[in-house]
Amino acid sequence: MSRTAAILLAAGNGSRMAGTVTDKVLAPLAGRPVFAYSAAAFMRSMIADLYVVVYRDQKQMIELSAYAPTPSTLVQGGRERQDSVRNALAVLPADIEHVFIHDCARPLVRPEQLVALHKIVRREHAVVLAHRVTDTIKKHRSGGHLRTLDRSRLWAMETPQVFSRELIERAYARVAKKKLAITDDAQAVEKLDHPIALLENPHPNPKLTTPADLAYLEFLLSRETATP
Repeated sequence: MSRTAAILLAAGNGSRMAGTVTDKVLAPLAGRPVFAYSAAAFMRSMIADLYVVVYRDQKQMIELSAYAPTPSTLVQGGRERQDSVRNALAVLPADIEHVFIHDCARPLVRPEQLVALHKIVRREHAVVLAHRVTDTIKKHRSGGHLRTLDRSRLWAMETPQVFSRELIERAYARVAKKKLAITDDAQAVEKLDHPIALLENPHPNPKLTTPADLAYLEFLLSRETATP
């Protein structure tokens, strides 16, 4: 029987937090660390048979372990995000067939979304949680000329991003061989010219990047609590 793993990325250095918190995934959010929300959502969804928590240093590892879902393997991250993902993929048991990759700086992922993604990946082999772009996006060209892009075809990527284990390992092997720089896992799979399904997210799922995002996340959580 095939099994599913969830890679929970928590090794980012949070440089754009401007020193307001020492570790953004451990920053307090409505009384709990940011990391705890992602861990709890995955546990409630029951889609993963095991977890790989990617940490930055020993001090952070100790603190994360108190909130890590079970069963978990803790793996130290690399210099870049793609290095951290490769480190996590390297420790997966042989019977893992599907892999969730989630940035734990996005604490508002929902269990029902995880269940839906799990169903889709078994059919499509690659699926990403995403939302439609609502702003008008323009490309700035040389000479100061602008070109308006077709907004109806633009999507903003979120996490989790979910793949068959064979596909994502092959994608990252190519990234390493070609020494490519990528910003998310879907980009690695794009390099193989493999199709990727999208699951539209109607709910805010912002990434904690700057100090102002903490207040926004607090607001979103309070709004959910107040909704019957």
